[in-house]
Amino acid sequence: MVRGFYTAASGMIAHQRRQQMLTNNMANVQTPGYKEDRSSVRTFPKMLIDRIENNKGPKTMTQVQTRIGEMGTGVYMQEATPNFKQGSLQETGNKVDLALIQRNLPRGENGREQGSLFYTIRDSNNEIRYTKNGSFTVDPSGFLTTREGYYVLNTQNEPIHVANDQFSVTKEGVVVTQVGQNSGQLNVVYIEDPSQLVKEGTLFRLENGNAQQAVGNGAVTYSIEQGLIERSNVTVERTMTEMMGAYRAFEANQKVLQAYDRNLEKTVNEIGRLR
Repeated sequence: MVRGFYTAASGMIAHQRRQQMLTNNMANVQTPGYKEDRSSVRTFPKMLIDRIENNKGPKTMTQVQTRIGEMGTGVYMQEATPNFKQGSLQETGNKVDLALIQRNLPRGENGREQGSLFYTIRDSNNEIRYTKNGSFTVDPSGFLTTREGYYVLNTQNEPIHVANDQFSVTKEGVVVTQVGQNSGQLNVVYIEDPSQLVKEGTLFRLENGNAQQAVGNGAVTYSIEQGLIERSNVTVERTMTEMMGAYRAFEANQKVLQAYDRNLEKTVNEIGRLR
């Protein structure tokens, strides 16, 4: 009975965490370049149950184990993995909005595209980060930055100076100011294994592996579209359905836990009472 109590409780915790992840996805539906998280729910290791009983034979009394079967020990949400599928494009007309469109990427043995493309950013701690969010702005010093104020970098990993928001960007990512000055090329990188990325808001940190420059990489083709942004790839209808499913599963586990609680209460207060 106590084992069932903890199994139901683990199910409640797993679906609560899944609900929090889905809620965060819904909150970022309008965030440009946001990549939805998907959950992986796993079971704890199963246990084999044996019944131990005495063999009351005429000559000996030995213990005999009888195999009953397997027993599940609960579930847990193992991880939340970003889905790097490209979102739809939205035209804004703003020159500071740049959509990074993946054209061709290397394919694996299964024929699917591997990896993903990102802009390179330098955060407030002077560390390299990556983003899909191309909704940029120009700071008071004339540098191209994210909405949070982080520098957008060129292929030399240096901030891009554009002077004002009247600059132009070629499809290859070359930034040209209003007076015709070349400010460098956007450092678009290809990350072969996006599972090594850790999400930090709309930014990503690469824990293991290397980011390859997509510029000059014959296996990677892309284009930069000025005046457009890549929208979030969150599907509202599917996310709402999954939220309802997680809520119902949480509620079912809650009822099972309450039933176990009532049985334990009856066992302690009534069955075990001395008369």
